Amino acid sequence: MSSNPPYDVVIIGSGPGGYVAAIRCSQLGLRTAIVEKDARVPGVGLGGTCLHRGCIPTKAMLKSATLLEEARHSDDFGVKTAGVELDFPGVVKFRDKVVLKGAKGVEYLMKKGKIDVHAGWGRIAGPNRVSVSTGSGETFLDTKNVILATGSVPRDLPFLKADGQRIVNSDHVLRSTSVPKSLLVIGSGAVGSEFASCYARYGTKTTLVEVLPRLLPVEDEEISKEIERSFKKKGIECCTKTGVESVTDNGNGTVRVTARTADGATKMWDVETVLLAVGRKPVTEGLGLEAARVETDRGYVKVDSHQRSSAPWIFAIGDCTPTVWLAHVASAEGIVAAETIAGHKTYPVNRDQVPGCTYTDPEVASIGLTEAKAKERGFDVRVGRFNFSVLAKSMMEHTNEGFVKIVSDKKYDEVLGVHIIGPHATELIGQAAAFLKCEATTEEMIRTIHAHPTLSEALHEAAEAVHGHNIHG
Repeated sequence: MSSNPPYDVVIIGSGPGGYVAAIRCSQLGLRTAIVEKDARVPGVGLGGTCLHRGCIPTKAMLKSATLLEEARHSDDFGVKTAGVELDFPGVVKFRDKVVLKGAKGVEYLMKKGKIDVHAGWGRIAGPNRVSVSTGSGETFLDTKNVILATGSVPRDLPFLKADGQRIVNSDHVLRSTSVPKSLLVIGSGAVGSEFASCYARYGTKTTLVEVLPRLLPVEDEEISKEIERSFKKKGIECCTKTGVESVTDNGNGTVRVTARTADGATKMWDVETVLLAVGRKPVTEGLGLEAARVETDRGYVKVDSHQRSSAPWIFAIGDCTPTVWLAHVASAEGIVAAETIAGHKTYPVNRDQVPGCTYTDPEVASIGLTEAKAKERGFDVRVGRFNFSVLAKSMMEHTNEGFVKIVSDKKYDEVLGVHIIGPHATELIGQAAAFLKCEATTEEMIRTIHAHPTLSEALHEAAEAVHGHNIHG
């Protein structure tokens, strides 16, 4: 049967792209529905990968790891503790409670916005029609527009597939109920580095293997060097320019990982668990895209700057498009799509101003151009750096390692990029985002009075360092 009257917008997927798009559509007066395959799964519901199998449960586990580490060193702050140990069942309980609360929050927002929720697998079933399939049948929704927000899933390697036992991916880890004694992580992007940092603090013997020349390869090169130095200091074995070639079962509860370095040397490890953190792939199969004449590239939906696909009534946002795998990018794209559909004035997402956050210890956050990318684009670059260890406020943190690096254009003094590694970097990057959005100069950063004592003073001092007159450096 069909909906009557038809919807203005049907959104397939309820992650941070889909549900945000739905809310914005509703705010703009559009009759809106959202389709979610997990809405009929007990204990899951709305919220997508970020809430259930990504950002949120990961950060909950990392929070527990941070508290554990701080408790172990509480004597440094004049607080005596005894018998500090990891209670992983307690971590699981905390992790699941956070996720459940988030899911209920999204459910409430759908009700508040009078957005219809349809549980089932959504696909394009013909011009201006969406099919919703469940185990008991199929429903058809007529709609003027569709927004695809179907997200992504973890990738395997051609020779190595996650089985959920000895070879796991992030989905498996976030359903785990125990901590391995030893872990080898393949891939040092945000996912791999976060789990390596987390489990190392849990007490797991951890190895991080990266085929590229440095950890966190999308970050500024100096940030990569600092995170590797910090990881090694914390006991994480880091192997760059190293490609895993095989993983074989030892038959004794461990697997043997064999890898080759760039100079041809062979390395081997016997570990309890291998974590595949080699990227993600879009969920676009079975959506009826070919019949709808929606163009794709390697599985990703091709879109214009307003998120419209080659089919004028179909939009796509988030991980199912060739974008950055970040929840806040999906949300921003969802708002652009919603406002475009409503005929509302909107602004395409500026890909040079997307903040990236990695919740390792120490945290990493960045926005804008790296030093290398700025030079590649032809800028005459000036750089300023400032170490957190100098700040009074950072001396009160459990770690004061790291620095702020500002990349600027010498000609106009415009801030081109801000790169942070250190305490609360993921919170500090918000201020940097505002400076870049306003096309601020480093001089304007300098003339912005920063409160004392705060960690944000590091941004102020790094801006001063661009001109060679920072006070405390």
